[in-house]
This record gives sequence, structure tokens and C-alpha cells, in this order.
Amino acid sequence: MTEAARPGGHTSPPNPPRVRLVDVAREAGLSKTTVSAALNGTGRLSPAVRERVRETARRMGYRPNATARQLRAGRARLIGYVVGEFAGAPWTFLESPYFAQLTSATAAAALRRGYALVLLPSGSLQQEWGDLPLDAVIVADPVADDRIVEDLLAARIPVFSDRSVEGRPGAHWVDVDAARAVREVLDHLAGQGARRPAMVLPDSTTGFHAGALAGYRGWCAEHGVPERTGLAGEIGNGPVVRAVEAVLAGGGDRTGGAPDPAGGAAPASGAAGRPDALPAEAAGRPDALLVVAEASPPLVLDAARRHGYDVPGDLLVVCVSEDETAAHTVPPVTTLSLRPREIAEAGIELLVAALEQGREEPSGVLVPTSLEVRASSLRPDAG
Repeated sequence: MTEAARPGGHTSPPNPPRVRLVDVAREAGLSKTTVSAALNGTGRLSPAVRERVRETARRMGYRPNATARQLRAGRARLIGYVVGEFAGAPWTFLESPYFAQLTSATAAAALRRGYALVLLPSGSLQQEWGDLPLDAVIVADPVADDRIVEDLLAARIPVFSDRSVEGRPGAHWVDVDAARAVREVLDHLAGQGARRPAMVLPDSTTGFHAGALAGYRGWCAEHGVPERTGLAGEIGNGPVVRAVEAVLAGGGDRTGGAPDPAGGAAPASGAAGRPDALPAEAAGRPDALLVVAEASPPLVLDAARRHGYDVPGDLLVVCVSEDETAAHTVPPVTTLSLRPREIAEAGIELLVAALEQGREEPSGVLVPTSLEVRASSLRPDAG
């Protein structure tokens, strides 16, 4: 009997026999050792021999035995990936230009080194990953006191994350200096004549957003200007645009303030930490806007126009964004890029080195941001 019976009397052909390494060697007329070296990129073989072996393997449908390789290496070559900031809305991070680029670049960088990425839902519980043979887990943008970081380290699974895990055994990090990046943006805006810069950020406790707020507050204090902050209560274009409109219309959020890096709530506007110390009418409307919360740059421009602002004549605009539409708006929007592809490359390089060298010592690196200056933040009469 050559066919397997199926319900209803139908039959299906049996699975074809698996092509073995020795089969490829026989077909190519080479030894098994030579074929193995050619496929693994080892040994001293000529390019012609390597290509001959690879072409034979492709033609025959040869696939390495993953289980055997895992047993030899002692690793499953699987890296978990979770975005901590989106715990309330699992999987929606793929709608974000930043996280879409970070995720795809991380997967590509891992695959080039022989590892596959396993996407985990935000807010993962241990039963969701506990039975997976993960060599390590990447926790992108964890929120404060994120339990998944604690659970992974307790299970002795290496963690790769942001600088919040610095110094912890089994943890490695890559990050940007958010405070420094925000100061760079504000210095640029001041150089274009801005005296009343406002900032919109999300209601988030990630290290990046805490650092951005600290940078903004420090700069405002040093320059003697009042803080004007808007808080987007949820992720997405709608909440961020509403926060932008609130800042442009009234000068700041007055419903509890932006998150404080040290814990608690911050004053929504005012100088030197005094809540509402300077009314919006006295201070004047903002003349510059930095949108840290991710939103569509065209929608930010539309919000400014609805409130009677000319960009860049009345209002200079900068968005923290990887959205490619920023370069094609009227005017083109200046963006602060966090360089997600470079973060992914640096992170995977550190993580794979730690895995394959068996090191538990913490390691980390800062990736510089990039300010792409365009017409939205260049005032025509500034020079």
C-alpha cells in the first residue's frame, strides 16, 4: 500500500523521503565533509566548489536538520521580541513607523546571524513564553517596573532592552540619549528665533519619554522660559493630535500634567516647577512645537493650521518620527530620527556576542539620534 487512507475513502500520497547530507554529497560527487563545510561556510574550499554544493542542495531540496543542529549548539536559536510600551494594545506596535522599522530590522539582523525572531504579545505572562525554547528576549521600550523583565531574568533568560536594565546580570542594552536629543532640538529652534517652545509627549513611563521630559524641563529652566507640555493619554494619531491642539489653543495640559521621571505628576505649564505659574494669555501662544508622541506629520501640520498658525512663519514644528511622509508635506517637516535600524543592528550584535560567548556581564551602547532639518523648523527671517 503506497498511499495513506483519509476520511471518506480518499488517499493522499506519502511524504517524500527527507534529503540527507550524504545524498547531496553523492549527487555532487564530493565527500560528506566537503559538502558540510561548503554549506556551513567553513573549510578552505574554492568559490566554485561552494557554489556547486549549494546549487546541488537547492535543486534536491536539502534542508539541514534543525533539531540536530540545536542539540550540537545547545541553543534553539530563537529570540523572543516584545514591545513593553504597547501592553494595553498588543500587536498594534506594528502600525507605528518607528516600531515597524525596529521590528523588521531586528528580525533581519538576527536572521543574518542564524537566529529567528518570535513575536510575543505586549504584557506577556509567563505561561505565554515559559514553554518556548527562547535563547534570549528583546524587550523594546519597557515601561517602569515591567514584570516581564523581572520574570525573564529570574528564569535566567538573557534580556536585551533599553538602559533601564543597565548593570543587571544577564541584561544587555542599547539606547539613545533622549535628554540630549531634545536639547539639540530646542537649541535648533532657539537658533531660529523660538522663545516659547512647547512639547507634546505620551502618557508613558518608558525611559525614553522620561528622558525627553527631563531634557525639556532642564532646557526651559536654564533659558528661563515657561514649560508648555501636552499629554496624549493614548497611543495613536487621534489622541496625539488632540494633545497638539490643546497646547496650541491654550498653552499646556492642565489635567494632571506630564509624567515625572522621578515619579508622580508634573505641572502642565508654568516656570520653575510652579503649576500654572504663567497663564497662557500672558505668556503668549507657543512659537515652536516639538511632538515627541508619535503621530502623522501631515496631521500635526493640519492641527496647526486649524488653530490659525502658519508653519514656519508663526510656528516652528519638529516631530520625533520615522514617517516618510514628513519629507513630502508642505512645508516638509523636520524630524528627530531615533535611527531604529542602527539600534537593531547594534542590539543584535551585542546580544548574539553575549549568547555565543556565554557572557553574563552586562553590556550596552548608546546610538546617536539624527535631526533631519527641513523647512518646518526654519523661519524665513531668522537669518
